[in-house]
Amino acid sequence: MTPLSGIRVLELGQVMAGPYCAMQLADLGADVIKVEPPDGDPARYMGQRVGTDSTGFAALNRGKRDIVLDLKTVDGRAAVKRLAARADILIENFRPGVMAAFGLDYAAIAAVNPRLIYASISGYGQTGPDAGKGGFDLIAQGASGLMSVTGEPGGAPMKTGVPLTDLGAGLFALAAILAALHHRHVSGRGQYIDTSLIEAGLALSVWESAEHFAGATPQALGSAHRFLAPYQAIRCSDGHITIGAGTDRLFAALARALGHSEWTRDERFEEAAARLRNRATLIELIEQVTAGQPRAVWLTLLSSQGIPCGPINSYAEAFADPHVAARGMVVESTHPTLGTTRTVGTPMKMSDTPAVPSGRAPQLGEHTTEVLREAGFSEDEIDRIRTGPS
Repeated sequence: MTPLSGIRVLELGQVMAGPYCAMQLADLGADVIKVEPPDGDPARYMGQRVGTDSTGFAALNRGKRDIVLDLKTVDGRAAVKRLAARADILIENFRPGVMAAFGLDYAAIAAVNPRLIYASISGYGQTGPDAGKGGFDLIAQGASGLMSVTGEPGGAPMKTGVPLTDLGAGLFALAAILAALHHRHVSGRGQYIDTSLIEAGLALSVWESAEHFAGATPQALGSAHRFLAPYQAIRCSDGHITIGAGTDRLFAALARALGHSEWTRDERFEEAAARLRNRATLIELIEQVTAGQPRAVWLTLLSSQGIPCGPINSYAEAFADPHVAARGMVVESTHPTLGTTRTVGTPMKMSDTPAVPSGRAPQLGEHTTEVLREAGFSEDEIDRIRTGPS
């Protein structure tokens, strides 16, 4: 038994946020039906590709069934409405207004299925003066403030290395969907969910917003923490490691391990606030010591003293880590054209109803006939949908 056994999801998603949200639901056992246009989700053309099957698409769409419907046709729109009438959840991440133009907005679908939970993910949300703007992760990272605090002090604005607002919006939508499912269990009613990339960027800025609301202007700090020191990447003779010793107890342990217990009696470093004010000087002193030995020496020594530290891995190193393997964070599947594919596993570990991130990504339109038959479409209707109006 999986957590969402028996839940049917209709996904009209593209590229990242919507598909990522729906993939989490598929991992949790929902039957996710992905609706694509005849030329496919643009993610199909990102990454290594064989025809319309790509590693980029596989990374976001495992465990789903796939149908092709042309929403520019009457038959395609009617099919979506019929499928939505028997679904529990609908997810879409088009620009606001697109689904209404197709006659597939929440009001239209709720009229035929009042129990439906309908989630919209967009760049700026469905309301407000910027609602009509297109939304991409880069744009949202800039507009939400994330790029102003990413990178080295005094350097050019930088986006985070992962598409944080896209993924964040997908996860916030997921949380809202699961809450709405519980509410429906109590009330019998579905509801509409509206979230956005820019709101995800703002919501994830918990430390930065705290600094701003306290009257300061958050700045880029490289790898350093906003309120703790030392808590950042530290130079060794052959590269960098991370050290997190921001509390008084951990700093005292670090000072002892580095052979400088006197630092704890230095007024510049004896309290957390003082260490933060004098971070540049403190890091310089620490690196004068750590630069004399390779990373492996310091990782072994600091770990033995209970001081939080770690390597700065490449993705090759991260996925080769035995701990990552033990936690099931690499999933393999066999794809008809891509062969053996590897995707990131699920971090949701559940004792009684485990997530099952084991399915492969579907080929374009692979399940069109199967899904439409299940929904009661006649063979003539299916032929007309697949071939288009004569």
